[in-house]
Amino acid sequence: MAAKGTTRRGFLRGCAAATIGLPAFVNARAFGANDRIVMGCIGMGGQGRGDMGGFMGFGDVRVVAVCDVVDDHLKQAAESVNRRYDNKDCKTYKDFRDVVARDDIDVIFIGTPDHWHAIISIEAMKHGKDVYCEKPETLTIREGRAMVSVARKFGRVFSGGSQRVWGDYNWFHRMIYGGRIGQVQEAWVNVGGPSGPCDYAAEPTPAGVDWEMWLGPAPWRPFHPSLIRGGFRPFRDYSGGGMTDWGCHTFGGALFGCNLHRTGPVEIIPPDGKDIKNLTYVFENGVKIYHGGGWGGILTFKGSEGEIGERGDKNGKKETPPNVHIPNYKGQGGIFGDFLHCVRTRQKPFRDIEIAHRTATVSHLGNIAYWLNRPLKWDPVKEEILGDAEASRWLDRTKREPWSV
Repeated sequence: MAAKGTTRRGFLRGCAAATIGLPAFVNARAFGANDRIVMGCIGMGGQGRGDMGGFMGFGDVRVVAVCDVVDDHLKQAAESVNRRYDNKDCKTYKDFRDVVARDDIDVIFIGTPDHWHAIISIEAMKHGKDVYCEKPETLTIREGRAMVSVARKFGRVFSGGSQRVWGDYNWFHRMIYGGRIGQVQEAWVNVGGPSGPCDYAAEPTPAGVDWEMWLGPAPWRPFHPSLIRGGFRPFRDYSGGGMTDWGCHTFGGALFGCNLHRTGPVEIIPPDGKDIKNLTYVFENGVKIYHGGGWGGILTFKGSEGEIGERGDKNGKKETPPNVHIPNYKGQGGIFGDFLHCVRTRQKPFRDIEIAHRTATVSHLGNIAYWLNRPLKWDPVKEEILGDAEASRWLDRTKREPWSV
């Protein structure tokens, strides 16, 4: 599974050699007013191509390389790039290591399935690249902490890909931060449930699909076409189900609304069919966030002075929120513009990896509680499950050789 002309050992040795003697913070290229941000894009399925198109809408971005293990995805992506720039020089790759090693690339966009996010992100950052990674940013909690550590060590800008935390849910945030419901006490998040084992029957691997590379660090299993068409999310080896998919959007919105996006719960309690109706996260300050329930659609908040849901209050009145300033995106152009602005200024983006990791952690802890069907105690400072060795083993996964984080 080595890249063309590059073994894994040689790749890592070169990466280490490139960083010997460098300070922990690696300065970005000195961007001038007319300089382009040169981008490589990895993971060119439907979501990846869509996001790439969004980035190409910025005049200061130039996509020069696309990478995917499915030939059809790769062909469509390269054609899209060449149409956009009216040329034929977009380079195509099957191995991400060839992309992140290019000296002329400034930033990497990652739109692969979740089980690849940490490995590609970390290698890109070690090669001096800033990273925009689709959510869920991680498959496990330990991966997230490793990504934060590498981003800080190498001075990289890393933006997670949840545009909905602010773009869709800012009305809630303005209402809450503006004091409309008093002290926030509870939130309900209506997203899908946990992932589970993959039970697809084996099918022949078609030409033009590097199935070994698609699996990568995940356990080996036979090919099935649904997995390369976005149908991987229900399965634990590749993703966390609805809990991490829409959960990274909507738990992210709940955490931000409750001003808990830089910490984590201290207890996670699964439903017991009796007194506990919904999976419940309990935070040190007493706030509770529930998976499911509520009356207000995808998000409901309750405070000391009222409740709000997707359509407003319980009477369906959606008032104009207070004119309160809440720090959000920098620059112009939504979450993509926020990332590009921060690439130039070296500021932390709105969905900085630390905050993205904290959100994903909430989703992962909920999955673990569901899988084991028992309460968990969590230390959000040490990021440890307390007193439960079996649950603690789910904080990370064994990765198939030769891949590791």
